Amino acid sequence: MTSPIAILAPYDKAGLEDFALNLVELGFAIYSTSGTQKYLVEKTGLPVESISTLTGFAEILDGRVKTLHPAVHGGILARRDKSEHMDEISRSGIEPIDLVCVNLYPFRETIARLDVTEELALENIDIGGPTMLRASAKNFPWVLPVVDPADYDQVLEYLRQELVPLEYRRSLAAKTFQHVAAYDTMIAGYLRADEFPAQLTVGLERVAQTRYGENPHQRGAVYSDPRPGRPLGIVDAEKLHGMDMSYLNYFDADAAWRCALDFDPPTVVIVKHATPCGIACADSVAVAYERAYASDEISPFGGIIAVNREVTWDMTEAMKGKRYDIIVAPGYEQRALDRLMKRRDLRILRQPASAVRTDRASALSNGGAGLGPNAAHLEYRSILGGVLVQTPDDKRGEDVEVNVATKRAPTPAELEELRFAWTCVKHVKSNGVVVAKDRATVGIGAGQPNRLWATQHAIEHAGERIKGAVIASDAFFPFARNDAVEDACKAGVTAIIQPGGGARDDEAVEVCDQYGVAMVFTGMRAFRH
Repeated sequence: MTSPIAILAPYDKAGLEDFALNLVELGFAIYSTSGTQKYLVEKTGLPVESISTLTGFAEILDGRVKTLHPAVHGGILARRDKSEHMDEISRSGIEPIDLVCVNLYPFRETIARLDVTEELALENIDIGGPTMLRASAKNFPWVLPVVDPADYDQVLEYLRQELVPLEYRRSLAAKTFQHVAAYDTMIAGYLRADEFPAQLTVGLERVAQTRYGENPHQRGAVYSDPRPGRPLGIVDAEKLHGMDMSYLNYFDADAAWRCALDFDPPTVVIVKHATPCGIACADSVAVAYERAYASDEISPFGGIIAVNREVTWDMTEAMKGKRYDIIVAPGYEQRALDRLMKRRDLRILRQPASAVRTDRASALSNGGAGLGPNAAHLEYRSILGGVLVQTPDDKRGEDVEVNVATKRAPTPAELEELRFAWTCVKHVKSNGVVVAKDRATVGIGAGQPNRLWATQHAIEHAGERIKGAVIASDAFFPFARNDAVEDACKAGVTAIIQPGGGARDDEAVEVCDQYGVAMVFTGMRAFRH
């Protein structure tokens, strides 16, 4: 009986020496491509044969063609339960291959390089590796496809028992096909020019399994987008303290962090159930926190805080006596961190400093070179039986070209407040209305089925603070007189920002003119469902 044959040709050499030594102890004959053969011979002294010995054909085209040969793929794909297959490879002098250990060229790492060129990217697209992996995974009842060094020990254990369970073989095949699919997805994403192609695959990597999903009877997990250059988010945060993140922790923290990123000055955002209950900008994060909390002193209990600057001792002083589930920031003063870590139930997350958008050119909609020459960052939302895909809403208040609709134009101070309120309202669940004053929200109406209720809720929450404040609405007001616009004017707002485009825009303008309120149109909507 001939020795079983293993082909070892992984790019990632982690754990390969011990794996090869153990395979030889188990009686395997090992064949490798030139680079891996040289590595193993130098490191272990094992009798590793070249793939060229197996194929009878030298590597050609600078190594582009090494394993694409019937001696390799015939040996991998031959079904051991079909005598005609075994007779055929025997007549051709082809030996059956029992194990294929391959992982692929570093395409992701290559396109992450700042100096990457298309030529370099193309040279790092693996052809022979995926072909061998797919072939071995297709024939998994007889051939072991090994793509992950983490599986080496379990594979060896089963081989020592001289029986590899079929279910385990199937699991390796599934992992292999998924690995190749993710690799091809990365390449397609780099090369494609069409933002919404006819077929779209998404390659994700699991970050963690959550204790449960949105509710305890549901299961959940969180995955990250492995593409280099994509925007950094909560999946990239380092947990410094606290329990593991739950499904809703990720969801809510994402809402808070996205909002905090949309502001340049020191900003604090407090979120509850994925909806902001307080947003404020100030000269310090301590003052920003106090004003964000003052926006709504009921909802923040058990909520999420996102800060776009380092958390200071003074901010933790202001937080005394108030319970939160998560705080996320790009950094923490050591004294502040030590203090926060005394809170047993608080999860403390630190975002990479590069995640904070401090440059206008680093807009959330675009990634770096690794996303490809024409690729944009896309957002995905599941619906029953499918997925909705869109580009992000990356327009902030200062990006909006406003059109003054009323006789009175807003003052420069009012216009600054309107732009702040517009940036806030795009993070509020639709129908959304925000009342803002002195770069802080003082009333938020969120998730209402009609704009009147959203406006009324925002006005009610603002109370007396609405006097001299401004209002932002994420869509046009369908009615004005004896409705939302007039309610806002009567309450004491001085300026309103809204998309415009409604059939009763003229009526809204008339009402504002009657009360001396300035109104501007953005020409764009800011729904967030």
